[in-house]
Amino acid sequence: MRSRHFMRFAVAVCLLVVSVPVFAHHGGAAFDVGKKITKKGAVVEWFWANPHCFLRFDVKEDNGQVVRWVVETQAPPNIVPIGFSKQAFKPGDEVTVTLEPVKNGRPLGRLLQVVLPDGKTLDTVAGRNAEPYPDGAGASKSENYPKQ
Repeated sequence: MRSRHFMRFAVAVCLLVVSVPVFAHHGGAAFDVGKKITKKGAVVEWFWANPHCFLRFDVKEDNGQVVRWVVETQAPPNIVPIGFSKQAFKPGDEVTVTLEPVKNGRPLGRLLQVVLPDGKTLDTVAGRNAEPYPDGAGASKSENYPKQ
């Protein structure tokens, strides 16, 4: 009987140990949650992939120095419904990015909103300003995803 309880305890501890890193992956500890900054710059790269998409853009600071910022957002299936696509950004596009910066002061953050060169706004915060799919199907289109 004692060995059965020990075995259950050991299994429970193992499951807990394995699940902590999975949970920690989506933590917000690195970000200064609630702090928002806005930067205007030129797109360098739009990295469209799972598990996160990344936007790299160069910002010319007041002192003339160019700083490369990198912001992350969610996976493609999560952001397609709110207007993002693989073709959303092209190198050289002038964008205005609102982000939640990391706490350590590096030019990194979580994408909250981006204003495209044509004035269209893409907002990642709980799908604000999201438009429904034109056909009402709710499915993303395959051309938005990278070809394998």
